[in-house]
Amino acid sequence: MPDRQAAIVGIHEYPLRMAPGRSAMQIKVESIRAALDDAGLSLSDVDAIYDASEGEGGAGLGLSAYLGIHPQVIDTTAVGGSSYEFHAAHAARDIAAGRAKVALLSYGSIAASYRRPIGTGNVTGAGMPTWQTNMEDPYGMTLIAGYAMVAHRHMHQYGTRSEDLAKISVATRAHAMRNPQAVQAMNDLAFMDIRDITVEDVLDSRIIADPLHLLECCMVSDGGGAVVIASKDVVQDTKKKPVWILGTGEATKYRENGGDITTSAGAQSGPPAFAMAGVRPDEIDIAMIYDSFTITVATILEDLGFCKKGEIKDYLANNSLRFDASSGPALNTDGGGLSSNHPGMRGIFLLTEAARQLRGESTSQRAKADLAVAHGNGGQLGGTHAAATIILGKD
Repeated sequence: MPDRQAAIVGIHEYPLRMAPGRSAMQIKVESIRAALDDAGLSLSDVDAIYDASEGEGGAGLGLSAYLGIHPQVIDTTAVGGSSYEFHAAHAARDIAAGRAKVALLSYGSIAASYRRPIGTGNVTGAGMPTWQTNMEDPYGMTLIAGYAMVAHRHMHQYGTRSEDLAKISVATRAHAMRNPQAVQAMNDLAFMDIRDITVEDVLDSRIIADPLHLLECCMVSDGGGAVVIASKDVVQDTKKKPVWILGTGEATKYRENGGDITTSAGAQSGPPAFAMAGVRPDEIDIAMIYDSFTITVATILEDLGFCKKGEIKDYLANNSLRFDASSGPALNTDGGGLSSNHPGMRGIFLLTEAARQLRGESTSQRAKADLAVAHGNGGQLGGTHAAATIILGKD
């Protein structure tokens, strides 16, 4: 195992998925104060800020001013939903290098209150064309359409079926139904027939972008959270048991001639993270995988090495991904973006739930939870996107 230099010591997830009357900054700052309290630390202890420039944060500079602190390190890496895994990796490096002792990651969003059509909106064609969009703008590509293309290609290339992908939705909904905040979220967001679901339920839900069904798509919610990462010296005086950062990996991917859109950037970020941690995918107990859509999870599980490329159908036939399964990792035990929350960028919640599992605090607690992976994906799967893999271990 690597030398343990940095650990998650404080976490908070904003409890509401519909927060009328609250601003993104209020959600962000309430989460920051609660995460610091969870760690037994204060704002005056924070000497490093990692911020994705989302919402009203004003990036690291504006957030520092709002909080009234003077950090030594400000990192404003913004790579969509994977930003917070990038931040965790950067915080671990900065702490190991002696540049900081207490790092703060935070997020706040009111996407649901603002009615942002995150998956089905953002139709290209608006505004001036650029070198990135001029080959797609004339055809009106939506975000979900890009993911649907990956799903179609995976089905064509490997024989994957919709009923295989549906098992991912079934597993995460089972976890959501054990999480009171997720159940409240589905009520607040006007989900119909809130209960455990079956593969047939998923296949019977309406098509949003062929072949992806409604129950294979993430919700759009309000929400936010914060994570505090501290050096091993600080860890000795924090309230909760530390969750150590054991390995990290970062990568980017984009369309290339001859490239395979069914392979994500996780194929590049995963190996160095597992190698640094000195563990294998089959040793992981908790898999917090970015679930914007079911195909996102399927490709990433393959790319991280839980099964070989193209073998997700067989893997899901033998692993239920439930918290109480006898084999395989438990997937997105908070309910995931499919059934718990997705305010636009979900990466921070992968870290908070992984930490809860390793602390023994999850609503779908795995009996054995010693190792977790938190893997963020940001951007357009099958197109330009970023990925970061974080391996976490308990004290």
